[in-house]
Amino acid sequence: MRSHSYNDVFAGPRKRKIPEVTAEPGLVVEEPGSGFCGAVVRLEYGNVVLEDRRGKHRVFPLSRAGFLLDGKPVTLVPPQAVAKPARTISASGSVRVEGLRARTARDSRIWVEGKHDAELVERVWGHDLRVEGVVVEPLDGVDVLAGRIDEFGTGPGRRLGVLVDHLVAGSKESRLVDAITDEHVLVTGHPYVDIWQAVKPAAVGIREWPVVPRGLPWKEGICAALGWGEPWEGWQRVLGAVSSFRDLETPLIGAVERLIDFVTLPED
Repeated sequence: MRSHSYNDVFAGPRKRKIPEVTAEPGLVVEEPGSGFCGAVVRLEYGNVVLEDRRGKHRVFPLSRAGFLLDGKPVTLVPPQAVAKPARTISASGSVRVEGLRARTARDSRIWVEGKHDAELVERVWGHDLRVEGVVVEPLDGVDVLAGRIDEFGTGPGRRLGVLVDHLVAGSKESRLVDAITDEHVLVTGHPYVDIWQAVKPAAVGIREWPVVPRGLPWKEGICAALGWGEPWEGWQRVLGAVSSFRDLETPLIGAVERLIDFVTLPED
């Protein structure tokens, strides 16, 4: 049988160790003195701010054994400072996913009118599209849209987002688009004659896009007015000037973002 020393016998109860709990936002505790129960909102100046279910805030000092967690005393302590890796931003303004392996391509697609449209969308939204597994394909003109939709065969999980140039009231493009009634197809567009014009003039070093006379092909007219040579040379100048969404006009940004959201929505 174990013998006890004099001190063992007459010693009082040992001091109970109070556990320390990190005061993470959302942790629900009770302050026993007031009975106030709430979730941790933030720490400030050695105090903790709690919010109850009615949205009321109270401030309490971070004292030893100052709170109850599941009915037991705890000492709230600040989170350990951990250096967070710097976030990098993609050209579209989204947070870049490092070490990305492109997702398997979805059945849904985004169609754009031509090669230049596809290259510009890739330049700005390419990272987002690879994260989401969305393929962008040139349509070669909106005139063929209805027939191409029939060939594609839309349905749940097989959506189409279509980006159209010069989508303004009364235009040929708007009349063709109005005839599309498939619920699995979303058509958005911008008001510019060509995708080039959706790039801000300042980005390409001009004050404004020249007005091209009727009857003259728009790209040829622009290159002639600006001394940019052939259209392929002009396009290289335009595309090379775009480094992020900030170089694009707002209507194009909104139109592309809506299409990405549409083709990546989870099915009901």
